[in-house]
Amino acid sequence: MRAAILRQGRLLVDSVPEPEPAAGEVLVGTRACGICGSDLHAAVHARDFAANSDGLFGLDPSRDVVMGHEFCAEILDHGPATTRRFAPGTLVCSVPWTRHAGQRENVGYSNVVPGGYGERMVLTEELLLPVPNGLSARAAALTEPMAVGVHAVAKARLTPDDVALVIGCGPVGLAVLSALRLAGVRPIVAADFSPARRRLAEALGADLVIDPGVHSPYESWRELAAVTASGSQVPVNPLSGEPELRPGVFFECVGVPGVLDQMMAGARHGCRVVVVGVCMQADTIHPMLAITRELNLQFVLAYTVDEFARTLRHIAEGELSVEPLITATVDIAEVPAAFTALGQPADHCKVMVEPGGVTGAFA
Repeated sequence: MRAAILRQGRLLVDSVPEPEPAAGEVLVGTRACGICGSDLHAAVHARDFAANSDGLFGLDPSRDVVMGHEFCAEILDHGPATTRRFAPGTLVCSVPWTRHAGQRENVGYSNVVPGGYGERMVLTEELLLPVPNGLSARAAALTEPMAVGVHAVAKARLTPDDVALVIGCGPVGLAVLSALRLAGVRPIVAADFSPARRRLAEALGADLVIDPGVHSPYESWRELAAVTASGSQVPVNPLSGEPELRPGVFFECVGVPGVLDQMMAGARHGCRVVVVGVCMQADTIHPMLAITRELNLQFVLAYTVDEFARTLRHIAEGELSVEPLITATVDIAEVPAAFTALGQPADHCKVMVEPGGVTGAFA
């Protein structure tokens, strides 16, 4: 079958062996698969990605990897020891894990099972979720990245008085923004250098969208945090003479060295900083910034199985808007060109891989 393969540090299109379902697995055909920022990082830093993941992503970068973990697929056939509870032709989503031949494999970060940048995959039947409400495969494939936002917001320990700041309006930041709106958090400040991504943040409900090249997002956050939910000014601390700002919850959604330290410098006393962006390189922070301001740092990863299922329901019920995030669709043949284009993501947010789909988006 055709697949986009990470091979010796290069992304190329080639034929790979057909996957065969082991006990408890089904064979599926990829209908749609999103290109994730983590995949972009992993393609460049594959060795560090594998070495620093605490065994979670056990891939060998010297061997072929078919990435792609944000997928919606169609059931083609059932392997041994399956219940066959979903008929062939059923559209399904799944958390990107499978127990293949007795071993846990991360779909999309495995040398053994292919991910969604290939025409077919094998998935664990027990983890399959049927796509409800006639939802399109493209929209359903965004369950995985949107679940990342839902999980990050759940880990933020929100309070009714929080003022949120989202740094980075790529797919991760927009997922966090959408999850904040779903949780009823207001106001929300979002910041990104890209005009296209700022427009998406506005469309998804950010109350204030900032170009950090023009204005400080931290100053903008402080202006909003100095006003109560009822519209009055917050009280002034009699000792410091400074306004007693509303609680801040900052989301780092960039994953580039230096951003976390900048956010700590821009934070105020008691802020909670949730690190969602995946930084593959070594980074430097100044702990004294966090100590003097009593900041809370919360690092997050992925989601729970229940959060994934709830996210699919939220999308199907129209409670999470995902279609605006899709800015291009490509066939497998164009995945390498899409990776190159997304390295400078001024014009694109989520590029969707659809095997056998329309080509030419990055020709």
